[in-house]
Amino acid sequence: MDEAKGQVTGSPPVATEGAGSLVLGSMPGEASLKLQQYYGHPRNHFWRLLYALLEGGEPPADYGERLRFAQSRGIALWDVLRACERQGSLDSAIRKPETNDFTALFRQYPGIRCVFFNGTAAADFYRRHVFRRPWKGLPLRTPCFLRPARPGLCRSKPS
Repeated sequence: MDEAKGQVTGSPPVATEGAGSLVLGSMPGEASLKLQQYYGHPRNHFWRLLYALLEGGEPPADYGERLRFAQSRGIALWDVLRACERQGSLDSAIRKPETNDFTALFRQYPGIRCVFFNGTAAADFYRRHVFRRPWKGLPLRTPCFLRPARPGLCRSKPS
């Protein structure tokens, strides 16, 4: 990240040949960018939600283990935006968005059939900048939102 200009560049996708679902964020926040980890901020609930949804128990502290868990369940991670200008971590502060190359991603991982969004900003950027572009010869992906079904889903289970 070029802090003087507020230029932010995202991370490469995390995917394997067995990926069937893609979870998209808009652009990683400052903490995630510094750590070079998807959903790296300690208060981010993504990993706890994913583990709860997929009956994986409590997420380990090790980021590599978290990625292996997601990949073993056919889940790929990426962001809609490749780069943007932004001061801070808020999606509302994003200016001059540049999207990732989804045509190339879907060609490399043809098993991805469902695209999930971790929030409204990711879905809006995808809808405005990606989904409207024609993907000649590529199957339609089904967009969905990733949200907890019930309020307490992200909490640890009592022992």
